[in-house]
Formats: sequence, C-alpha cells, structure tokens
Amino acid sequence: MSRQPLPIGIQSFHKIREGGYYYVDKTGFALRLIAEGTHYFLCPRRFGKSLFLDMLAELFSGNNQALFEGLEAHGRWDWSRRSPVIRFSFGGGIVRNPAELEVKIREQLEINQQALGLRCTQPSVGGCFAELIREAHAKTGERAVVLVDEYDKPILDNLGHPETAGAMRDGLRNLYSVIKDADTHIRFTFLTGVSKFSKVSLFSGLNNLKDITVDARYSAICGYTEADLDQVFAPELEGLDREQVRTWYNGYNWTGEAVYNPFDLLLLFDARQFRPWWFETGSPSFLIELLTQRQTFLPDLGRLVASEQLLSAFDVDYISSEALLFQTGYLTIAREQQFGAFIEYQLRYPNMEVQASLNGALLDVLRARASNTAEQTGRLYRLLLANDFAGLEQLFTAFFASIPHDWYRNNPIAQYEGYYASVFYAYFASLGLDLTPEEASNAGRLDLSLRFNGQVYLFEFKVVELVPDGSAPAQLKDKGYAERYRADGQPIHLIGVEFSREKRQVVAFEVETLQSIA
Repeated sequence: MSRQPLPIGIQSFHKIREGGYYYVDKTGFALRLIAEGTHYFLCPRRFGKSLFLDMLAELFSGNNQALFEGLEAHGRWDWSRRSPVIRFSFGGGIVRNPAELEVKIREQLEINQQALGLRCTQPSVGGCFAELIREAHAKTGERAVVLVDEYDKPILDNLGHPETAGAMRDGLRNLYSVIKDADTHIRFTFLTGVSKFSKVSLFSGLNNLKDITVDARYSAICGYTEADLDQVFAPELEGLDREQVRTWYNGYNWTGEAVYNPFDLLLLFDARQFRPWWFETGSPSFLIELLTQRQTFLPDLGRLVASEQLLSAFDVDYISSEALLFQTGYLTIAREQQFGAFIEYQLRYPNMEVQASLNGALLDVLRARASNTAEQTGRLYRLLLANDFAGLEQLFTAFFASIPHDWYRNNPIAQYEGYYASVFYAYFASLGLDLTPEEASNAGRLDLSLRFNGQVYLFEFKVVELVPDGSAPAQLKDKGYAERYRADGQPIHLIGVEFSREKRQVVAFEVETLQSIA
C-alpha cells in the first residue's frame, strides 16, 4: 500500500478526494441516516464533523459522482436525484454581540441565495431563511437539505458573559425555529455542535430532531477505528509502537466502537512524535475556570457518573460539570447501565493525552501558575524512577512552599478540603501515569494507588486540622490496603502524607516498603 498525503486541517470532501489524500469512508453512515430518518443532531468535539457535513452536501447535490468512486455510497445512491443544499457554519471567527450574530447570519443567507440562484424578499433573517427553503423546493422540485455546522459556537464564545450568551441563544432560536415550520419543504436536516443545549431553550419545539451522539450504531460516525488504521493508514504505522498509539490517542466512545481523534493521528503521522496535539489546539480556559470555581475534587474527574438527563442538561443558565466535560470531549463513556427507564453513564478519561493535559492545565491554576510547575513535574518522574523517597518528601514540600502566601490568603480554592489531594493527584495525572483514585476494598477506600516501573505505590492523605487524631501511615497499615496487591509479585510502598492547612505545607511523610508474595 502506497503512502498518500495527510489531510491535516482539510474540511473539504472535494479537496480530499481530488487531491488523493487519505480518506476514511463514512458514506455508509450517511446512507443509513438518510434511510432511517430526516432530522439529526451530533455533538462530539472536533472529530471530523465538518468533513462529514461537507460529504453530505456533495452527496445530496449529486454534482460530482466521481468523488465517490470506490466508496460505499457510490453504487447505492440515486445520482439522478439532486437536492438543493442550504448550509450554515458558525465555526469561523468570534461573534461578540447580537448585532454581530445577525450580520453573520445574513452573510450566510446571502451565500446560500447566490449558490441557489434565489433572492429573498423577506426582511428578517428568520423570514429569509424560511423563504429560501420554500423557494429552493419550488425551483428544483426537490425538498431542501439543511446542514448547520457548529450551531452553538456563538453561545459558547460568550459563556463567560451569561447575558450575552442568552442573547445569542435567543437569536439562534429565531433561526432554528424555522426548520420545524418548514418541514414539508425539507428532505434532510443535520446539525452539529460542541454542546447539546436543551431543545426547550434553543430549538423552540424542534422535538423531531434525533440526537445520535450517544448511539452505539453511530459511535464511529466520526473518528478513526482500529480497523481504519489497519486498512487506510497502514503505511503510516511503520516505526510506531501500536500500543503506545492506542494508549495516547484511542478510547473515545459513545456506547459503541471506540475511536481515535483524527487530528491527533494525522499530526502524529506527520511529526512522528507523541504529543497532546488535540489538547494543544483547543482553549479549555472556560472549562478550567469553571472546574476551579466549583472546587472540583480532581481525583473524581476520571470516574464521574451521570444520568442521561444530566448529560443533556446544557444551557446558558446552568451547565453541569459532567455535561461540560462530556460534551467538550474531555470525558467519554466507560459504561452504560439501564435501571428501568433510568439510564446511567460511567464516565472516564478517553486516553492518556486528555488525562495528562487536562490535569496539567488544572494543576497550573491550583498552584497559582507557579513558574516551576513543569520543572517539578519532570523531577517527580525522575524521583519515582529512582525510588528516591527522601527526594519525594522534599519535592512534595516544595510543591506548596513555592505558592505565594497572598494566593493562599486571597483564594478560596486553597481552603477546601480536597485541595491538597487534588494538587498531588494532578501532578501524577499530568505525567499520564497509571492511577486509581479512592480505590474501594472491603477495608475501606484508599486515597490513591499508582502502578509504575514494576512497583505499586499506595498513598493516604490527611489534613491534620480536619483529622487531628488520625495518622495517614497508620491508616494504610491498619486497613490492610496492601493485601490485594501482594500476589502481584511487585514491591509495594505505603506512603502516608499529612498536610497542615494552617502552615500550608507537608508536615509528615512516611514510607514503608513491603515485599509481595512471590
């Protein structure tokens, strides 16, 4: 199999197919959607949604059958039937107020009018949109196809300003409400975005919009599967450790087949380096700020549990942490369980890239953006490799000693109970290590277990002002947390760490090493 150009950053189906770039065939999903329904919504983040939408536009317009040669849809599509396509995209630029939103919508209405050879007579954006759908149907004899990419971006750009975000929501509601009223003139609708705002607040009664985000049949509609790597990208895998590729980038799942983020893999194949490519292109500042304000206990992030309703509860007035993390791609579904009419999802980090990068960003805030965070993170890794426990004690003490006194005094984050354990967890998690927080056993809950370099590290954390009579090292031994690990044949290190909230430092650090049963 010969190598082909990598379609890095290319959202155009036409450009990819004509340019001979790698392309993972998603046309089979398109055929299934078209056969089974008419109005759809999809919201995983940056997984090739725009390219899928562009492929739909080319398919429905039927203007270039040659683009689909060799793909699943080619021999199964009626190329004589051509539908008028109306497209909106809010992905480009930032819309800062309602006036700019109206300008953006009018610009796109004008583009669609030119493409279809039509001219609106209605002055309002909603009236023009409705007229465009009706007239496109009347002119061609075929119902229109409506495709909207990043439908929610004007709202997301302003989430830090609720009044503006609310105004954006109202402006978009005026546009999207047209879709239901014009249903008799519409053949197919597909909306994509980052978030799933409630239908009541945004779609104004568009209750026939089918959300396929969490649907096992469409889990791989965007992203690359393991089979795609073998069948399409085989020439690019040479020289790469497949297990390392999987650990770094695979794991996104919407109750079906797990997938890789395309952006990650394409950048990996190009640079031949393992880096957090996807995370580096995003700006999760709002997410980081929100999680910090809510004093989120970081060890909980990779094992949250949410209901189906909670994952769908995303609005300007309230955004749950679970919904935000899931809908923006920082958490994915580990397991789905149904109890009667109630559906519960267990969430997890999809892979090492997300776990390490998100916790690294949170650590930066928890440590008041101290300049030596990166240096200390690297030192932590080296000390673990050497099992230098004296050095670890010094480093753990330095974690907090380097945070300015004024930050402790003026910032409520440092006052909440989970702050110290969150900082320690974030240090380890930012290295992408194999961590299990609050591991349950018949003896109780261990604060943190770490498997690294053929050894097991069991941590117990205490804040002495909160547990004055307790001892972290004593609890480790009294609870017998090590027993479940003894049969693994690896050395086990019991590490008790005690903090003082008043002194803002580590006040006790004890280590005991046990030999496992051979």
